[in-house]
Amino acid sequence: MKKVLLILFILVLNISFAQTKQFVYDYISVPDSTQKNVTESEIMLLNINKEKSEYFSLNRYITDSTLFDGKKKGFVLMPPNKKMSNDRVNKISYSKKIEFITQIGFTKYFVDENVDLKWKLYPEYITILNYKAQKATTVFGGRKWTAWFAKDIPFQDGPYKFKNLPGLIVKIEDESKSHVFELKGIKNTDYDFIYPNPFQDQKISIGYKQFVKAYKNYRKNPLANSINSYPDQTDSSGNFRKGSDIFREEKKLWENKIQKDNNIIEIDLIK
Repeated sequence: MKKVLLILFILVLNISFAQTKQFVYDYISVPDSTQKNVTESEIMLLNINKEKSEYFSLNRYITDSTLFDGKKKGFVLMPPNKKMSNDRVNKISYSKKIEFITQIGFTKYFVDENVDLKWKLYPEYITILNYKAQKATTVFGGRKWTAWFAKDIPFQDGPYKFKNLPGLIVKIEDESKSHVFELKGIKNTDYDFIYPNPFQDQKISIGYKQFVKAYKNYRKNPLANSINSYPDQTDSSGNFRKGSDIFREEKKLWENKIQKDNNIIEIDLIK
């Protein structure tokens, strides 16, 4: 029921102008490779028009919309303490170039990247949402992937950074089934879509090599830029705590979080 309500929310997305198709994917992942029976599920959207496509989390969109509206009204709102994907991908039609938008720690990065996937096609077929889908495989991000694409949906696109097949990717999963995307719905609309950017003035634009370096440094030392951000504190009961002690506790929490996030979609980033 919860997923149905979230999908219905798509009908009221912000609009500006003409002709966008919206594709709804269920994304199931295994964040911790040591606990393969623990999975997470999230609704991801892929909006496609004649010039570009935009891929993003529905929950993240709802959060960013709330923050954006609050900012316009002069309110400072805190995002919910809820795990959701920070990844957004903007692809330019018929181009290798993509814009990968993600968050490392507390910093939002806009990453310019070229993605040119090499696919092998097979005469094998399944049916998804009444569409005949053909099998294809590729290697990306340190993983082997199997995709199913529908020629009857004439977009060379798919979820996340996947693209370049002669039809929309309706399902794709890696060899270990740690990351699985499957199409669950399609909506035609007369409107285009603008993603709200509440932190547009705080973004950092970098190249892919710079991003890889920043990401690896973050995993080694997640609070490297926050060492002096924890002052001494006295709570309401009069208990004094040194800022250095608070920092060590916080650092340990972040390190444990990263340790459990060991099965990321582009696994080569942590090898």
